[in-house]
Amino acid sequence: MPEGAVDTKFVDHFAAVLSKANQPGPDYFEFRETLKNLSNLNLSEDQQYQAAWASFKAMGGSANVSGLVSSANQYLTALNNDQQAFSKTVEEALTEKVGGLSNEQKQLQSENEQLAKQMLEIQRKMDANNERLAKIGGELNEQRQKITQNQSNYEATLAVFVGQIKRDLLKLGEYIK
Repeated sequence: MPEGAVDTKFVDHFAAVLSKANQPGPDYFEFRETLKNLSNLNLSEDQQYQAAWASFKAMGGSANVSGLVSSANQYLTALNNDQQAFSKTVEEALTEKVGGLSNEQKQLQSENEQLAKQMLEIQRKMDANNERLAKIGGELNEQRQKITQNQSNYEATLAVFVGQIKRDLLKLGEYIK
């Protein structure tokens, strides 16, 4: 998983989650806001926490730290619940988007396999046609030779018959008057 970075849209989102979880009256939410406001005063961290604690108690917050810790844990629970809902949304998006793309990928691979089979079948058909064309070329020459030979034989035989009749006509004119 790639390393993440703080994203302002999520900063705004978590601020809204914490704001929505804010209970009436001073609790960790108000303590944190006070602490954040004190960060600009050049106080040490210890002084910032002491000042935020004093301010928290002055706002009417619990004088017992355990009450503040308990409310902080409620905010952690709210963030944890949000994380679980977000994780579920991510899983659903992965299932929908990645699953859909995965299905499309499988479909395209299957289609490509079918097209490859069709291409092979077409190539086989073309090879068979080319083989037949080569045979037809030989058969054409053979048939031309047979037809030409047949024509020659016809002409030769016709010449014999025509010649015979013409000789008979000559002989008739010579012998029978």
